[in-house]
Amino acid sequence: MDKIGKYDIVRELGRGATATVFLGYDPFTQRDVAVKVAFPEILKNPERGKLYTHLFLNEASLVGKLLHPHIVQIFDAVVDESLCYIVMEYVPGGTLEDFTSPNKLLPIERVVEIIFKCTRALDFANRIGITHRDIKPANILFPGNTPTSGDIKISDFGAAIIDDLERTQVSGIGSPAYMSPQQVKEQPLDHQTDIYSLGVVMYQLLTGQLPFQASTNYNIIYQIINTEPTKPSALRKKIPDALDAIVTRAMAKSTRQRYQTWEEFSHDLAQAFRNKQVKVPKRIFSDSEKYDTLRELPFFADFSDAELWEVLGFSQWRSIAPDEAILQEGDPGDFFCFLAEGELKVTKNGRILNLLTTGDCFGEMAVISKSRQTRGADVVALTQSKILTVKGKALQQASEACRMHFYQSFLDVLTNRLELSNARLAAY
Repeated sequence: MDKIGKYDIVRELGRGATATVFLGYDPFTQRDVAVKVAFPEILKNPERGKLYTHLFLNEASLVGKLLHPHIVQIFDAVVDESLCYIVMEYVPGGTLEDFTSPNKLLPIERVVEIIFKCTRALDFANRIGITHRDIKPANILFPGNTPTSGDIKISDFGAAIIDDLERTQVSGIGSPAYMSPQQVKEQPLDHQTDIYSLGVVMYQLLTGQLPFQASTNYNIIYQIINTEPTKPSALRKKIPDALDAIVTRAMAKSTRQRYQTWEEFSHDLAQAFRNKQVKVPKRIFSDSEKYDTLRELPFFADFSDAELWEVLGFSQWRSIAPDEAILQEGDPGDFFCFLAEGELKVTKNGRILNLLTTGDCFGEMAVISKSRQTRGADVVALTQSKILTVKGKALQQASEACRMHFYQSFLDVLTNRLELSNARLAAY
């Protein structure tokens, strides 16, 4: 097969029960793509054809909707009697299924980061009315040669519940070992079923085994409904109590005891880093802590989830010791900073002009002003502090939406400073 539609076919990537996935090339956008082609005979199967058609149409309906850095994007779909295929983002690498055995476990801090990114991606999906319903390691991809660093991508939304579709939702879809008690009972489902399934994935990535194991699906389902799993720390000694608590709450059998929102799940994962319960070697901030920090800063209040991840990609984070100079008057500098933690002082000719606290932005005039390319004051740390730095060149290369939100927030900062200056003048 040399071509499917307008896409050049390079080679076969994999084959499943219902479809073959090919590596393709889109000559129009000049990018590699993954093309999933359904077996025509499967869709016409008298027993399971309607189910497989439902799954295929489900995924095809999501073209252009799943625009998130941690979700595999769906670019195109064609559904007709002779040929059905879906064109998706190509993610070179593998899946997390390869890291669910005791002899191939990922570092604990990496597992927490992966689960955190999944919570943000699934929260995005939930906000646009999508519940995945088949979260498992095989549906979480990692780009590149190694899963020990970098991003992840959630794939395969064929089983998803989509709020704006009027089609009857098909029951009995998913992998039994990862199903919530509500899903195995075929009860109405919402995002909390995905929270449970992601809790199972976290358990498996941490320990190298599933929380419930049996020789038959019936026995697994019985355990899901009636049995409490062994704590992860009992299976891997270095797992802190905080992660035991997170997994336990995510996998609570009652939805009242389970995390109510993805934000609650995300927050607890980020707090595990902030409270030093999960150690991060050779790094100051984990990705989850960085994201959580930005989301709490007023400057970034209007940034979308995708734009925050974009900022994380081009910003630099570092720790500053007390009395260390960050900016010096008269120095050139095409960058600006945010104070993520601590306290700084702004001085000019030895006189204190201002004190900066968590969330404050500084140094931006050297970037947004065409005429002023040197620093007008000194900025020195008063306490142990953490700052993030953004270079002007990186900002210029950011997406248009991201740049727009930066400039809008800069305008708010300058307006607040002007109002404060006027209030001080009026006081004299």
